[in-house]
Amino acid sequence: MANTSIQKLTQEAIALLKQLIATPSFSSEEQDTALLIEAWFATNAIPFNRENNNIWAFNKHYNEDLPTLLLNSHHDTVKPNQGYTLDPFEPIVKEGKLFGLGSNDAGGCLVSLMATFTYFYDAENLPYNIVMVASAEEESSGPNGLNSVLKHLPNLDCAIVGEPTEMQLAIAEKGLLVLDVIVEGTPGHAAHPNDNVSIYNALGIVEWFRDYRFEKVSEVLGPMKMTVTGISAGKQHNVIPAECNLVVDVRVNDCYSNTEVLEIIQKELEGKATVKARSLHLNSSSIDKNHPIVQAGIQLGRTTYGSPTLSDQSVLYCQSLKLGPGSSPRSHTADEFIYINEIEEGIELYTTILSKFLKQ
Repeated sequence: MANTSIQKLTQEAIALLKQLIATPSFSSEEQDTALLIEAWFATNAIPFNRENNNIWAFNKHYNEDLPTLLLNSHHDTVKPNQGYTLDPFEPIVKEGKLFGLGSNDAGGCLVSLMATFTYFYDAENLPYNIVMVASAEEESSGPNGLNSVLKHLPNLDCAIVGEPTEMQLAIAEKGLLVLDVIVEGTPGHAAHPNDNVSIYNALGIVEWFRDYRFEKVSEVLGPMKMTVTGISAGKQHNVIPAECNLVVDVRVNDCYSNTEVLEIIQKELEGKATVKARSLHLNSSSIDKNHPIVQAGIQLGRTTYGSPTLSDQSVLYCQSLKLGPGSSPRSHTADEFIYINEIEEGIELYTTILSKFLKQ
């Protein structure tokens, strides 16, 4: 293992997180935090690669004949919630909490994984290669995020994606499908009779999305969930619009691909509405509960669950585990924070889980 002690790496990781908080890094604007991540690798004498604002590095004794484990978290943030009472870019430590934008989502996870990667960097005779990717554009699902780096990486066998899970094992994650639905009718003057009003026609479509139940229910993620989140139609009070537009948020469990879900909905609503997906690439993710890396966590008292929130897991093709310090409900909130001891525990658990996994 690395000569650098876990205690020393932990303190350096917390210092890095403070720097990251103090450096704005909205999605697609992460160039300055990318420099901080580069500096971490350079200080630890670890060669790295960069494309756009993504930085990645391989363990010292990389062997192309071995399977590869990905460690990944992101360094972009959303914009600060309007409810902030503190400066979102000032890393304030108070009562054991480190406040600041991106501290919980996902700065604490990122620096903890970077410390873990550094700890294992120069280890010899590992049964897996390890690649660390600090990715951009996760919050916006942008084109220049983790998905753009995959072509530079070897075939991935499994991954740990760092997101706040209270260091519990999220062994499945729902995918996301955003639908634009057009319900048509006959346009005309509001003063005249019309039995084909697009807005009235849309009422039945809204009820269908509310009431429809997909047949397959996931053991980990439960049932599919569809929610109409937007309705728009008409611009003048006296004109019946030709169409009513709906936006539907669909959370996809691991029993279906996004393509399958779209085809089912289109078939059910054929002749009643036009349904188009904004994208199909944000699929659900999962890892076998019996996978050695999951079992290593279970042996340490960690519990498994299914996550309803989306992460960079959605662009991976391998089995992946979501795991990290911090709490998901704190993400994107005003006065975001992470407990210092969560980072300390996170690094200790990451290194212990990987030690168990890499000995099997």
